[in-house]
Amino acid sequence: MTAASIAVVTGAARGIGRAVTRRLVAAGSRVVAVDLDARGLDQLAQQLPAESVRVVPADVSTAEGVASYVDAAVDEFGGIDVFHNNAGIEGTVATLDESDVDAFDRVMRVNVRGVYLGLHAVLQVMRARGRGAVVNTASVAGLRGRVGLGPYVASKHAVLGLTRTAALEAAEYGVRVNAVCPGPVRTEMIERIDASALRAGEGVGTSTLCRYGTADEVAAVVCWLLGDESAFVTGGAYPVDGGRTAV
Repeated sequence: MTAASIAVVTGAARGIGRAVTRRLVAAGSRVVAVDLDARGLDQLAQQLPAESVRVVPADVSTAEGVASYVDAAVDEFGGIDVFHNNAGIEGTVATLDESDVDAFDRVMRVNVRGVYLGLHAVLQVMRARGRGAVVNTASVAGLRGRVGLGPYVASKHAVLGLTRTAALEAAEYGVRVNAVCPGPVRTEMIERIDASALRAGEGVGTSTLCRYGTADEVAAVVCWLLGDESAFVTGGAYPVDGGRTAV
């Protein structure tokens, strides 16, 4: 990632996406920040130099929403060099036999269809430019199961499958694709998951390091994977989980 990078970050209004956006801008990139939360995007934009960020309120699970952020990057900045395909939702905490089919569909629509649509559109832009780097946000839930989060677990396993396939296909035109797999990170999402788990009588896990991670710790790995120092890295899934998957 050079100082002249043009970036797109989805799920940018909060958590990991917001931290990645801030790091990219601090490194000199121009960023298209995408989220369904228009108010959150506006708050983010107020904290960053106006010339460095464009906000695009969009539903990443629709072709129209994806086209809006791709068009903004191409029309306003001239292309896309790096893409953090990050937007996702956790769904509701329930065992599979008690879960709601509509809730399953919603998780898959955002977490899988949204990632697929982003790859579909952005890789076309990168292919034409002959370069690029993509990081999809998966989860440690994409590497193992978790009670009560079946739809989320399934969606993050799917993200890893899309990542590996995209890495194989995009290598021929100079584009790298990786995934980051955060563990328990202190964000609004993990607070909702833990609150639901406590109500269900389940324990709340943290990590081998006995603490939650931070969004900025995950963002540091994302930005390394998007950058030039990881030029020989593609097709990987990188846990940022405080050792949670080591046991």
